[in-house]
Amino acid sequence: MKASELTLTISALVEQKVPTFLWGAPGIGKSSIVKQIADEKDIGFIDLRLSLMDPTDLKGIPFYDKESHTALWAPPAFLPSKGEGILFLDELNSAPPSVQASAYQLILDRKVGEYTLPDGWAIVAAGNREGDRGVTYRMPAPLANRFVHFEMEVDVDDWRLWAYKKELDSRIISYISYKSEHLFTFDAKSENKSFATPRSWEYVNSILKSGLNESLVLNAISGAVGKEVAVGFLSFAKVMSRLPDIESILSSAEGDYPEEIDVLYALSTGLVSAVLRDKEKLDNLLKYTLGLKGEFAVMIVQDLQRNGIVMEHSEVYKEWVRKFMYLLE
Repeated sequence: MKASELTLTISALVEQKVPTFLWGAPGIGKSSIVKQIADEKDIGFIDLRLSLMDPTDLKGIPFYDKESHTALWAPPAFLPSKGEGILFLDELNSAPPSVQASAYQLILDRKVGEYTLPDGWAIVAAGNREGDRGVTYRMPAPLANRFVHFEMEVDVDDWRLWAYKKELDSRIISYISYKSEHLFTFDAKSENKSFATPRSWEYVNSILKSGLNESLVLNAISGAVGKEVAVGFLSFAKVMSRLPDIESILSSAEGDYPEEIDVLYALSTGLVSAVLRDKEKLDNLLKYTLGLKGEFAVMIVQDLQRNGIVMEHSEVYKEWVRKFMYLLE
């Protein structure tokens, strides 16, 4: 399932307190989706990396109670005690079987040792697939049966929507729009330590903002997404110097119309990013796109609409629809 579909589905199941398990390759944003759901609902979020835990970390430490003359378990402080939220059990199938057994009791009975999970909290778990070159343990069937399972796939359109909202460097969005296969290059059979994922492109964004010396940028980006992808990205980034003046286009609704495909991808992303920052320039952008190649005019408008820009009230948009209706059917 795509990220946008998973967000809606898991959000609904969280409301019903149905335990869900999110499968997917490393670096594609599984934990980000769950955190986003918690943020949108304005509820708590606790992220537990079970692969780093011992069984007693969940169950607590036993102590002797003098009044009852029994051994009790002191529950861990990191588990929630009240309110509403999502308890996110990340890397569940990377945890040793003994830790999975403790998690099983928490998931099955919503309690472990002396601890009981508050009614307002839902459980969501995630893990990498067994073939993803990570350390995994086969999940016991009784534990697996306690979850509703989903597999997350990488979707370029979903990622681009997210990237615009996060204000990633427009060169990155342009490059992935142009070379979509470089959004995710993970190969379980490869021994390369660096590969492109949505997460590693975030690292590239940080590298570009770091002010790193130009002579070191290639090596830094290669360390995030791999040498081949880094070379392709930096070669593409040079295209930005061939763009028409975006501010001039948005101020006057006029400008040159490039013919090169790579330049058009870069220009389209730059125009969308600029209008998302200044929505007053929408009409001028629409006027300019009337002379643009149809597929890029449509891509620009669709990207704006996915980012919540309303344009149906615009007279220019009505003219735009009349011109490009054949591409929307």
